[in-house]
Amino acid sequence: MTAPQSPAPITPVETIRKALTGYRVLAWATGIWLIALCYEMVMKYAFQDDSLGWIAVVHGWVYFVYLLFTANLAVKVRWPIAKTVGILLAGTIPLVGIIVEHFQTQNIKEQFGL
Repeated sequence: MTAPQSPAPITPVETIRKALTGYRVLAWATGIWLIALCYEMVMKYAFQDDSLGWIAVVHGWVYFVYLLFTANLAVKVRWPIAKTVGILLAGTIPLVGIIVEHFQTQNIKEQFGL
C-alpha cells in the first residue's frame, strides 16, 4: 500500500515576505494616488480646473499594478477568492486600502511567522 501523496508544497516564507512587501508598497501608493484623484475631481468639478487630469492616468496605472501584486500575494498565501476580491476592491475607496493592508499584514505575519 502506498502512502497518500502530500498536497502541493507550501510557498517558501521568503517568497511570501517579498510578495507581502510588494503588496504593502502598492497598497500605500494606491491609497495616496486615490486621495490625489479625489483632490483632482474636486478641482475639476468645483473649480473647473482641468490642469490635473494626469492624476487619473497615474492612479489608474498604479491601481492596475496593485491588482497584480495583490493577486500574487493571494495566490502565495492561498486566500479564498471572496477575500481576494474584497481586498482588490478595497483599493477603490480612499484610505480603506491602507487600513485593510494594515490588518492583512498583521494576519500574514502572525500566520507565517514573518
